[in-house]
Amino acid sequence: MSGLAAVLFDMDGTLVDTEVLWWEVVEEIAAGLGHRLTETDAPEVVGRAVEDTAAHLVRTTGASDPDGVATALTTAFQKRVDEGAPMRPGADRLLAELDRAGLPFALVSASPRSVVDSVVGGALAHVPFALTLSADDTVRTKPHPDPYRAAAERLGVPTEACVAVEDSPDGAASADAAGCAVLVVPSLLPVPQGPGRIFAESLEDVTLDSLRRHVHDGAAARSAVQG
Repeated sequence: MSGLAAVLFDMDGTLVDTEVLWWEVVEEIAAGLGHRLTETDAPEVVGRAVEDTAAHLVRTTGASDPDGVATALTTAFQKRVDEGAPMRPGADRLLAELDRAGLPFALVSASPRSVVDSVVGGALAHVPFALTLSADDTVRTKPHPDPYRAAAERLGVPTEACVAVEDSPDGAASADAAGCAVLVVPSLLPVPQGPGRIFAESLEDVTLDSLRRHVHDGAAARSAVQG
């Protein structure tokens, strides 16, 4: 492998501070179904696809219309995102550094296309992503490897030459399974340690040089486990 070929960014909670907005939306929808959302629900609703969250609420509350719950979640979240999604600390500076270096970077999200387009047309309108992927663009979304594999394929690079930047357990699992090195910047949920993963408290601590080192170190760590 020749080194870092691309950086693949998660969106919610990684580049933009939308995880809190999502939690508030799920909390409201859950309350309408007679359920008070607590921390025990978090692994089922944070960093998950809309359909996964809706399925959890249906299982928990006995509701009979998962499609209706998913639509309500998407509509309410879309409204909040349209009102504004602030960028995470350090995100703007890091993206600008990658752009100046001419290194391709893409957005790989588990949010619906409508939400991705809203954020990309709003808070991230100035960012020259090589491509964006949403939950609607692959048969399976996170935690499956499909989104990261699809992004690397469209960029024409091997996943092993990519660093995925994630904030959630499901997102990290997706990137791991695809073969990417993973940089974890946790948001609402703790993310477990694992081969090929490194952690940063903030994107303010991340540079192009550290990403280049990580793709090399991540490949070595995975090779050691496989060997």
